[in-house]
Amino acid sequence: MTDPEFTADDLAWGQALFRTPCDFILGAVAVDGLPQDGRPEIAFAGRSNVGKSSLINALTGRKTLARVSVTPGRTRELNFFTLGAKGPDGTGGAYLVDMPGYGYAKVSRSAVKGWTQLIEDYLRGRRALKRVFLLIDARHGLKANDRETMKLMDEAAVSYQGVLTKSDKPKKTELDAVIARTQAELAKRPAAFPQLLVTSAREGLGIPELRATIAGLIPNGVEP
Repeated sequence: MTDPEFTADDLAWGQALFRTPCDFILGAVAVDGLPQDGRPEIAFAGRSNVGKSSLINALTGRKTLARVSVTPGRTRELNFFTLGAKGPDGTGGAYLVDMPGYGYAKVSRSAVKGWTQLIEDYLRGRRALKRVFLLIDARHGLKANDRETMKLMDEAAVSYQGVLTKSDKPKKTELDAVIARTQAELAKRPAAFPQLLVTSAREGLGIPELRATIAGLIPNGVEP
């Protein structure tokens, strides 16, 4: 069922945006390697194995744009993808940013520490960052390391919005309970956007609404 807060025009605009070219351009291991052209950035954060790559692929309609792995923790850089039109003057369009997953990875402690520092540096000092979509597994709800990331974004005044993933997995009663708990907790957070989005990359649930939300953050995202 379509969320009543989204009009037909909103959904059509989101669909049009995600029909435009979307290509991988770079993976940054430090903030000094990030793009400097000022285009808006829309980032995706979440625990390892939350379904981040699958969601990005579902949004863009491309099966292999973001690498999906059976081994959690494979995203080890800030991966940038272009989205939307870029005019002759260099304006327009945006970047989608796939952030390293946190919470689990079969790697050294030093590597995990490096990724954590990269995430913190990016969240604290990126003016082009318009919103972070915090992905939350619908089977489990918010975890301690999600709350650590939320605290960091609250302190840095970075706008973020909760997105439940894998909503096709739990039973309806279980899903409803997770939705209620998550909404209640996000409502107490100063930098959190109040609307929780519920998605399933496998079933396509909530994908049009998430596209529309992203399109609303990007001025001149699609050529007229």
